[in-house]
Amino acid sequence: MTSLTLFLYPILAALALALVAGPIGCFVNWRRMAFYSDTLSHAALLGIALGLLAGVGALCGVVGMAILASLALLLLQRKTQLASDALLAILAQAALAAGILIIYLQPRLQVNLYGFLFGDVLAISEEDALALLACGAAVLLALLAWWRPLLLVTLHEELAQAEGIPVGRLQALLMLLIALTVATGIYVAGVMMVSSLLVIPAATARAFARTPRGMALGAAVLGVASVGAGLTASFQHDLPPGSSIVLAASALFILAQLWQRVHRTT
Repeated sequence: MTSLTLFLYPILAALALALVAGPIGCFVNWRRMAFYSDTLSHAALLGIALGLLAGVGALCGVVGMAILASLALLLLQRKTQLASDALLAILAQAALAAGILIIYLQPRLQVNLYGFLFGDVLAISEEDALALLACGAAVLLALLAWWRPLLLVTLHEELAQAEGIPVGRLQALLMLLIALTVATGIYVAGVMMVSSLLVIPAATARAFARTPRGMALGAAVLGVASVGAGLTASFQHDLPPGSSIVLAASALFILAQLWQRVHRTT
């Protein structure tokens, strides 16, 4: 088996995730939900532990926990008077601590904790890569099908209500799409950095975009470019792939800010 064949599926999975994470990240930026995506990523470690314990696999556990965490947040926000940021912080830290504790107390669990915390895209198996590609395709298709109502609910909620759009259902759908994107992103950037794949390319695209659609397309392109540059650096210099991808995205963000500053002064 050649090295190209060995790494083909992980690379495709990472590029597909970047393609989806960029547009989803635009909604995260518009709705200021970066802390929400952080919470889901922290909860994912608990999903990994429970999925392995139940014998359904880490990916199923991550996706299931991300969906459950989203539903729990929806219910708690309606039933408690706590501020949203406090609620998110409590849930994030409790889920992360519970996941680490379960892994510690169950030595029989064969968990690459470093890989799940910081990302190890090159360790993705062919089976997991195909599942990640399927999740990414589902998110992208849902986003394309519901683009206009999701955008209207995000940017003009009152107008969406006036047009009879089911705001609550679409907000729940958006949270589900974010949850699926974060869950699949764990395999590329890890629990600690996955939210950066949603936030940074979208924030970078804002410097160039003139329309929401343009920002979403730009974020997708920048996400793919970040993954490509990060993986190239990882291959050539034997660097951690997750960290390399995030630093590549950060470098593009800095360049975009410099370009925007120069453009304004000329």
